[in-house]
Order: sequence, then C-alpha cells, then structure tokens
Amino acid sequence: MLTGSSRLRKIPDLSREANKRLKWFDYYQSHNCNARLTCRYFGISPQTFYRWKRRYDPRRLESLEERSHRPKRLRQPTWSPEMAQKVLRLRGKYPRWGKDKLSELLREQGCQVSTSMVGRILHRLRERGVLKEPIPNYVSAGKRQRLRPYAQRKPKDYKAKQIGDLVQVDTLDIRPLPGVILKHFTAHDVVSKWNVLSVHRQASAATATHFLDILKDRMPFPVKAIQVDGGSEFEFVFENECCKRGIRLFVLPPRSPKLNGGVERAHRTHTEEFYEVTDSSFELAELRQELLEWETTYNTVRPHQALGYLTPLEFLKHERKEVRCH
Repeated sequence: MLTGSSRLRKIPDLSREANKRLKWFDYYQSHNCNARLTCRYFGISPQTFYRWKRRYDPRRLESLEERSHRPKRLRQPTWSPEMAQKVLRLRGKYPRWGKDKLSELLREQGCQVSTSMVGRILHRLRERGVLKEPIPNYVSAGKRQRLRPYAQRKPKDYKAKQIGDLVQVDTLDIRPLPGVILKHFTAHDVVSKWNVLSVHRQASAATATHFLDILKDRMPFPVKAIQVDGGSEFEFVFENECCKRGIRLFVLPPRSPKLNGGVERAHRTHTEEFYEVTDSSFELAELRQELLEWETTYNTVRPHQALGYLTPLEFLKHERKEVRCH
C-alpha cells in the first residue's frame, strides 16, 4: 500500500480538499480499517466517509476530487424559436418591462405563454448574450452625484469618542405664520449633546458659512469634524471654509437622515419645547434673542436622559475633571 506522501508525489496537483480526503484513508488503513474511529478523529459523518470510500480508487487518486453536479439530462426549452424572437422584440421595444408585463402583451397577441416561461426565455437570452440591457442615462437630478473637492463619506472606522469629534449640522423649515418660512440651523455634538442654534430667512451657502462663525463663538470646545446632508447650502463656500479652518467635513449618502439621528432628534426637541410653546411675534431680531435664551436653557438647565440626566454643561465639566485627574 502506498503511503500518503508517495501518493502526493505521484499527483502533485491534487486539490486541497482531495488531500484532506486522502488523509482520511491513510488514517483508516493505519488503524485497522476502523471507520468509526476515523470519523471521530476527523469530525466527519459516517455517511460522508462511506460515500467517498465507495468512490475511492487507490490507483486513481483523482477519484477523491469533486465531481460535477451537473444533471445528466438537462431540461430542454419548451418554447419555439419564434416565441423567443417575439419576447426579444417586445423587450427591445420596452427595455424596462419585466416578464409580467411582457407576458400580458404576448397573451393579447394570442400567444399561449406563462409568465414564468417568459422569465426563462429572458434568462436564456441573457445567457446567450442576445439580450443586451440598456445603458441607463441618468437624467434625474436625484441620481446625479456632484463631485465634492473636500467633503467625503464618513469612514466606517471613524468613531466620535471625544467631545467635538463629530458635530452634526442640519436645517429645519419653520413656518410660524401663513406665508412665512424661516430656516433654523442646529449644530449637535454627538458626545456632549451641546447644541448651537440660529435662525435665518434663507439657507444659503453664505448663511451656512456664517453659522461656522457662530459655532466657533458658542461651542465651548474645538470642532474637529462636521457632518451634513447633501443640501446645497453645505457646498462650495461652506466646504471651502471648512477646509480653510481645518475642520473635516463628512457628507451623508442620499436619502439617509437616520445617519444624522442626533441632530434630527434635536430638531424635534427644539420644535416641541421652543417653537410650539413660545409666544413670539416671530420678528427675526426678537426670535433670535428668544432662541439664544432657549439654547442656554437647553445646554445648562435641561437634563438629558442620554447623559444620565446631566445637562451638557455638567457633562462637559465632568469630562474635563476626568481628564485632569488622569
């Protein structure tokens, strides 16, 4: 009986799986042909072992290789070439229609065809390379992606661990009176929950850039990165200003507000606890003063459940004390 090493020398290109099976039978032969012991040693089922034992030929080690699972008899198409041509012509005329619509059209033309058969015909035409899918021409503004010179997607390994690591910025439409639309800006630090608020008549790139100055004045810590959605107010001028200030700018993928969940939840709080209960004339100068007072209340008086019912100011003091102690 040839040993496993001599067998491998005879067929050096034996696959890895075949080599594993060869070790089964070497072990089996060297342990008095004890199949149960072999199965326990290699962690395989007796059914698997005996199936390969029936196939194994010591003079043909390639018998341990996997065989093709292709059926001996393949199902032949039950449709005629004429039917395939009809499906191909219809699909060429209506390139975005699937098997359901095409089968309805064919039945209207008097063809006895099922929806599943049309699906199989389309699949066969694709396999043969006869059916070419159209190259999409993205004309929708929603699908067109603008190139951003500085902003980028937030890397998966970027985690906000320290205060100021990530500040989410977003805008909210405020409609206090009929025909009056104001733009509310919120900056939300995801670690300390500190918020900076501002309200303007419009959300332009210049307004958003001015909001960076407000952040610098009213955030009691340096901002390392800002995350925004794809709004036009956060492009061009705003992006360039972030670059000049050395603030990383992350832009969200389209239609994913959940990734800015912190500032979205803060919008709800400011709406319910300030705008909906404040008796204001909503003149811009007066509203800004009232909003500043609410910002102070939010950051220094209102307990936050996410902070263990500390205020953001108390959280900041606690974190700075921890840093000094360490």
